Amino acid sequence: MKHLVLASGSRYRRDLLKRLLDDFSIDPPNIDENPLAGESGEQMARRLAHAKALQVAERHNHSIIIGSDQVAILRQNDGTSLKLGKPGSFSKAARQLALCAGNRVDFFVACCVLDSGSSQQAAFDDCISVRYKKLSSSAIERYLQRDKPYDCAGSIRTEGLGIALLDELRGSDPGSLIGLPLIALAKALEKFDIRVI
Repeated sequence: MKHLVLASGSRYRRDLLKRLLDDFSIDPPNIDENPLAGESGEQMARRLAHAKALQVAERHNHSIIIGSDQVAILRQNDGTSLKLGKPGSFSKAARQLALCAGNRVDFFVACCVLDSGSSQQAAFDDCISVRYKKLSSSAIERYLQRDKPYDCAGSIRTEGLGIALLDELRGSDPGSLIGLPLIALAKALEKFDIRVI
């Protein structure tokens, strides 16, 4: 069996992949993750997932590389949209959650699985849509002090207390909300002769 490499430095993606497989390595890519002019969130996630897999494939011969990217898009009630990045700090996360409160956010995740020996590829994506509750500033502060989701798009860690910030969640793959669509990934890995069961 070929060696499997996760092209990510995300501990969340690592933990998700561990649900499927024990034997893989981590190699974080170093790419420019800024959006291109006119690029939608969906296009950006697909482009970055592919770029991450390609860059890491250059360092690993005859390996299966998994690249993934997630973009959170706030759909405001006035019809406008805003890409949400990782806040990085308490104050930015508080502002982001105040914007999200009462609104819908689409978490779009794209994944690229690449065989560095043959250049065989599989690309797939998923979208999880959530609606945040209306949140008071004190609720936002309590949540941020507890979960500290400063490295999470949308300032929410749904595998922790963040799930309590939501009124609704719609989607087909719960892993997509955290950054790796496990259902689709398990199917894709079979095409590369990697069986998870």
